Amino acid sequence: MVDLQNRLPVAFLMTRQAPGNGLRGMALMMALLFSGCLAALPDKGSLPVEQACLMAGERAVPITVEIARSSDERSRGLMERESLAADAGMLFVYGDQRRAHHGFWMYRTLIPLDIAYMDSNGVIGSIRQMEPCPADQGRDCPNYPAGVPFYLALEMNQGFFERRDIGVGDRLSLDASDCR
Repeated sequence: MVDLQNRLPVAFLMTRQAPGNGLRGMALMMALLFSGCLAALPDKGSLPVEQACLMAGERAVPITVEIARSSDERSRGLMERESLAADAGMLFVYGDQRRAHHGFWMYRTLIPLDIAYMDSNGVIGSIRQMEPCPADQGRDCPNYPAGVPFYLALEMNQGFFERRDIGVGDRLSLDASDCR
């Protein structure tokens, strides 16, 4: 709130009017000002984007992928996104092999997705369809286990793999020259 007569934040007025609350009022004013500065900063959470392709036999299907490598990036995933471009997705990269029972969930994810679980060479071992989970708690969302050990997981819009006739045994290539 702002005192329109003096054009001062109310927190500043409170420091002038309540001598015992001076430090608290000043801290509140600084917090409000600082939070406004943070909102203006660019998003540090943006992920690297790479051109890739899915290889189905001799056929290459070009895609654009955001790469999630860190634990925080993988945990955030595509949460709260309202849309995803038709040929875009997110690639989750793990430094060590995940077990077959390891899976993904759709907590706070708004769009239906397909997920392809891949080995260290990018060969697809399984594909699952995942539905958004409207639950308030993540523990109330279903888990979509891979069913195969994996190092990589690729999320795309639901139906992407089927529409492009990409399945188990096909592979992902991050080498742009493969996409020509």
